[in-house]
Amino acid sequence: MMAVKPQQASPLRSRWFWLSPLLLLGSLVAGAAIGETTIPIDTVLKVVANRFVDAHYPIDPIDAGIVWNYRLSRSVVAGCCGAGLALAGVVLQALLRNPLADPYLMGISAGASTGAVLVAIAGWGGGVLSLSSGAMAGAAAAFGLVTLLAGAAGRGVGRSGSAAGAGGIILAGIAGSSLFNALTAFVIARSASAEQARGIMFWLMGNLSGVRWEDAYFAVPAVLVALLTCLWHRQALDAFTFGTDSAASMGIAVRPVRAVLIGTVALVTAVMVSMVGAIGFVGLVVPHAMRLLVGSRHWRLVPASAVAGAIFLIGADVVSRIIVKGQVLPIGVVTSLIGAPVFAVILIRGATSR
Repeated sequence: MMAVKPQQASPLRSRWFWLSPLLLLGSLVAGAAIGETTIPIDTVLKVVANRFVDAHYPIDPIDAGIVWNYRLSRSVVAGCCGAGLALAGVVLQALLRNPLADPYLMGISAGASTGAVLVAIAGWGGGVLSLSSGAMAGAAAAFGLVTLLAGAAGRGVGRSGSAAGAGGIILAGIAGSSLFNALTAFVIARSASAEQARGIMFWLMGNLSGVRWEDAYFAVPAVLVALLTCLWHRQALDAFTFGTDSAASMGIAVRPVRAVLIGTVALVTAVMVSMVGAIGFVGLVVPHAMRLLVGSRHWRLVPASAVAGAIFLIGADVVSRIIVKGQVLPIGVVTSLIGAPVFAVILIRGATSR
């Protein structure tokens, strides 16, 4: 039985690696074509050709503006966000040896929400800071607080204390998230009008409506840095799944490697949350689904999760635009509606296979 399983799984894994780039390109095209009004795929391709190779295809200026300035930029940012959150989930689940770890474990989402609320409602920054800038500052503050809490407990990010160190990070993240969520609720209840409260709650549930190419210029490099860092440390991630003691016995510098990986997770999560708000289940569900598809070795799991996360979030964005006629839902609602049942199926399948 043990000798047969790899042979049965390898065709599926090879097909995924061949098909995933095509699926990603197809999802980007679909994201640019589908919306309140459907634009033909050939029109989307002509708009892209005009932009990149100056093809001079005759295109309606309105269609060209919708595709390039609104939908395609939105799909690129959605793909980057999905890939970044999926990578963060892969790293944290390996480092903390916790299958329920996700990108928001470090309190980054809660801190970003507080920063955004302080700028949008309380008026911090004197009009100089944007919503994204405030969210980034709040995410950095939350990560710093969680790191200090874990370090003060004697089981910080740089410690090699296996389960104790992981438990300290998780507990510090829970404490930090609770604090910043309370601050967010206090500011909204104290200062927000009904219209402001509705707007900020829409953003907190995930909102891609305001993203443009300027956001993509930050999102794409952040995801590439995270992807390359994870691939560079792929063997360390494999070792961390067996514990820090095992990783140290294999010659891995546990303290600096763990610090680099968690710092990368914090950076990519803060960048994405500052742009689009909190989007749940991507970093939790996608890594588990990809483990079933490509296995647990990180040289396969890391790129597969990045591509699958991008495809998943682009698809969820398309659904958020068309599921309710004349209204765009927060994308976090769609990811939760899809992710929760999928995660339940993964749990049941994992339990029955043991």
